[in-house]
Amino acid sequence: MRLFLALLVLLSTACTSSTVIRSSDPDARIYVNGEYIGTGRAHYSDEKVAFSRNDVEIRREGCRAEHYSFRRSEEADLGAIIGGILFTVPYLWVTEYKDYHAYEYDCEPSNI
Repeated sequence: MRLFLALLVLLSTACTSSTVIRSSDPDARIYVNGEYIGTGRAHYSDEKVAFSRNDVEIRREGCRAEHYSFRRSEEADLGAIIGGILFTVPYLWVTEYKDYHAYEYDCEPSNI
C-alpha cells in the first residue's frame, strides 16, 4: 500500500511544472496565455505536456506591451523519466520549466 501511494505521489507531481516570472518593472502586469497572473513578479504552474509553449505579455498602462514565450522543454524531469520507465505515460511530461524567467521591460509610450 505504501509503495502504491509513493508511486501515486511521484506520478502526480511529475506532471506539474512551475516557474517564477519577473519583470524588470515592478509595476508591469504579467499575463501568461492571456491570463493575468501578477504584477512585477508572479508564479506560474501547469500540467501541460513536454514542449508546450506559453506566451507571456508584459504591459503597463500608457506603455506598449512586450511579448515573450517559453516552452516546457528547458529542464529534464527525473520523476517523470523514472515514471515513464515504469508506466510509459509520464513520458509526456519528461521536461519542465526553468525555475525562473526574467524579462526586461522598458516603458515605451504607446501611440493610443
